[in-house]
Amino acid sequence: MSRPLIGVTTSTRSGWRIFPLVRFNLWLAGARAVRWTARSDVDLDRVDGVIIGGGDDISPELYGGALELTARLDPDRDRMEHDIAVQALAEGIPVLGICRGAQMLNIAAGGTLHQDAWSLYPDAQPIKTILPKREVCVEQGSLLAARLGTKPMKVNALHTQAVNVLGQNFRVAARDTNGMVQAIERCRDPFALGVQWHPEHLFYARRQRAIFRALAEASQAYAQGRRQVFAPV
Repeated sequence: MSRPLIGVTTSTRSGWRIFPLVRFNLWLAGARAVRWTARSDVDLDRVDGVIIGGGDDISPELYGGALELTARLDPDRDRMEHDIAVQALAEGIPVLGICRGAQMLNIAAGGTLHQDAWSLYPDAQPIKTILPKREVCVEQGSLLAARLGTKPMKVNALHTQAVNVLGQNFRVAARDTNGMVQAIERCRDPFALGVQWHPEHLFYARRQRAIFRALAEASQAYAQGRRQVFAPV
């Protein structure tokens, strides 16, 4: 059986650094990867699944908001990834959003973001590190819980923005101890999952590898015309 091919979006500027790590995680999960940037000729018909990767903040113009903070934006990437996310959700192509990518999935489904998520939690200590320092709890009964279980886990955090209003047909799949949304998932088949952390940096952890394995299995199912729902561990 051939490995499914996953299109992975990255920034034009710095994506060369992170793509090999994402590709490695996909290889461990049984999939192949092709890199897409705003300069790429993106063709969703070529792939069996998609990862929308991490990076700069997303412009609030995509969800009808106004810029509240000084932030580094990437309008070309915003447009590319929004188009990819909308098409993937509409056509049932399996999609995993990582950090910024989780936020983009939510926007593509009609949701909104908090631009300065930490301001909503004044008692919380802002964390920005690739090390697993933030505790996250997976929602009981979620599809993510079928893969990872519900035992609290430590993840990394590099974001400023976070999910506010949920997109259509999405639900919260995980929160941190302050209540901030840390994962969202589509409520039904086909597969769509967004995680606010960066599991690609945590490849040594079984539960983080399971996220990529879920995408790989859903992508294989998509290629074969089968259902894509998570299979319990």
